[in-house]
Amino acid sequence: MTMATTLPTRRDEAWRYSDIAAVEAAWPLPAAEAIVVPAGGNFARTIVQDEGRIHQLDIAIGKGATAVLHVLNIGGAYGRVELNVTLHEGADFKLGAVQIAGGPQNLEIVTTVTHAEPGATSSQIVRSVLAGTATGTYLGKVAVARDAQQTDSEQSVKAMLLDRSATANAKPELEIYADDVKCAHGCAIGELDPMGLFYLQARGLAPADAKKLMLQAFVAGVFEGAADEDMLIDAALTKLGDLV
Repeated sequence: MTMATTLPTRRDEAWRYSDIAAVEAAWPLPAAEAIVVPAGGNFARTIVQDEGRIHQLDIAIGKGATAVLHVLNIGGAYGRVELNVTLHEGADFKLGAVQIAGGPQNLEIVTTVTHAEPGATSSQIVRSVLAGTATGTYLGKVAVARDAQQTDSEQSVKAMLLDRSATANAKPELEIYADDVKCAHGCAIGELDPMGLFYLQARGLAPADAKKLMLQAFVAGVFEGAADEDMLIDAALTKLGDLV
């Protein structure tokens, strides 16, 4: 994920759903932040995108090392978090990400996770809540190299639409060249359960409070165990409160 030399267009797969006018205004983008986790090391990072920025990170995870990222993407007319992760032998990568958008916002999370050597594991959990005419996008590619046997990778992608005018784009993708692997992905896009809302309102909750409680349950588990868990949940709930 080095610095691009030409402005992307919607023909570029990684920018298909982007706000190209916003990208052009921010052009040229700086080079991606390079992070190297040494063999046996541990790395953790929290990213809160709350002002309309484009974050790009290249992360190389050494043998037996671990990296955990928690992402909250909520701010600006256009915001993007892009991760390019390479796992070496026995490395482990975990991503827990939430994006919440309303009005005309366009928010994106784009990941490429490459299992370059055997025995590495990766897990990506992404939740989106979208209202108004907002667009939320997750493009996530997992690439398993030919010699990366005993890879274990999973992606769980879910989006909740609060209005029929909102748009969720989701593309979990697997590219596997090894044969002894365990790789899975799941994707679902839906709306709040009306029976669940009725149940909560029948017990005295106002409609907005019922929606907020259900949405809290939808996103809160993503940040479990994060060093900044309380801050992330508070920021997410504040944004959800603006939508309902």
